[in-house]
Amino acid sequence: MVDRRQVMGFRVRAQQLDRAKGALDDTAVLDLGVQDTGPDGGRWALALRGVDVSAPADDELVVLWTVRGAPHLYRRADVDRVAAAVEPFSDADAAKRIYDAAKPLRAAGIGILDALDEVAAGMRSIVTEPTVKGDVSGRLATMLPEPYLRFCRPCGVTHIYEMPFRLAAVRAGLELAPGTSPPVLRRIPRFRRAAAPGERFDLVRAYLRLLGPATPKHVADYLDAPVRDVKARWPQDVVEVTVDGETRWLLAADEAALASAGSTGVRLLGPFDLFLQAKDRATLAPDAARAKELWPVLGRPGAVLIDGDLVGAWRPRKSGTRLTVTVQPWQKLPDSRRRAVVEQAERLAAHRSATLAGVEFADSR
Repeated sequence: MVDRRQVMGFRVRAQQLDRAKGALDDTAVLDLGVQDTGPDGGRWALALRGVDVSAPADDELVVLWTVRGAPHLYRRADVDRVAAAVEPFSDADAAKRIYDAAKPLRAAGIGILDALDEVAAGMRSIVTEPTVKGDVSGRLATMLPEPYLRFCRPCGVTHIYEMPFRLAAVRAGLELAPGTSPPVLRRIPRFRRAAAPGERFDLVRAYLRLLGPATPKHVADYLDAPVRDVKARWPQDVVEVTVDGETRWLLAADEAALASAGSTGVRLLGPFDLFLQAKDRATLAPDAARAKELWPVLGRPGAVLIDGDLVGAWRPRKSGTRLTVTVQPWQKLPDSRRRAVVEQAERLAAHRSATLAGVEFADSR
C-alpha cells in the first residue's frame, strides 16, 4: 500500500523540484518534454529545477509541437530521438490525437498516418526559411484536397485542421522559433528522425519515471492515445503498487524511491508545469473544489507547492515592468512560509525581467 504523501514525494524527487542547481543534460523532465505555454512556461519550469535559464542558448534548447499538440522544450541534442518518441503508435492513435480532423480523412479513405506524411511533405516544401504559421497554413490550403481542410468562421477562410498541422511539423523536421507570437516555423538543422527513441525517451516509460505510480489510462490520457496502444507498449520491468485502493505500476528500478519523500521548500509552479500534468488529479488535489480551482476550463492558475504538497493557487498580474502575485492559500500558512512565497515571487519577477510590486494573499490578516 502506497499513500498519497509517498506519491507526491516520489514525483518531487523524480522531477528534481527539490534541487537547487542543475544542468540541462541532467534535467529529467526534458526527456518527456517541458510544456512551454504562457509566460511562466518551459523556462520557468527549468528554473524551478535549478537550471540557469539565462545561460542556455538557442542551440541548446528546441521548441517543438509534440504531446497534445502543445509546444514543448527539449534538448536540441535529443531532437532526432524525440521525433521518434512522439510518433503516433498506430493509425488509430493518430486519429485520436487529431480529434475531429480524422473523420473527413477516413470518409475519403485516407489513412491518418499517410495524411500526416502528406501534410509534413507540404510543410517541408514551404518552410525553406523562417515562416509565420499563418503563411504556412495559407499555402498548405492551396496544396491539399478538401478532406484536409475546414472552413474557419472567425477568419472567414478555409484552413487545414489545426491538430494535423501541429503534429505534422515534427515529421517535417520543423521547430518553433522561441518567443515568437504568432509562431514562426523554421527547419531543424541536420534533422533526421531516429529509427527508435530508446528507453530514455520512450513516452510510456518516461511518464512512469516522472509521474508514477500510474495506470495505462493515466498515460493514455496524457498522450491523447488509445489505452490499448499504451497497454501494448507497457514495460515488462514494472512493479504493482496500490494507491488509495487503485492498482498502479511503477518501474521496478524506482520502487525504492517511494520510501523516501522529497521536500521542495516552496515553489510557485507554472500552470502547465509537469507536476500538474499528472492525470490522477484526485491524488494531486483530493478536494474536488480545489481541483476545480487548479484546472478550470480556461485560464489556469499556477499552484503553490510547499514541502511536497499543493497548498494553494496563484495568479500573476503584470503592469508595465511591475508584477503582482495573488496567492489563494488553502490552509493557514505560517509567517515563515509566507515569507518564502514572497521570495519565490521575487524570483519569478526577476525571471520575467520585472519588479515585484507585491504579493497579495487572498486570506490577508
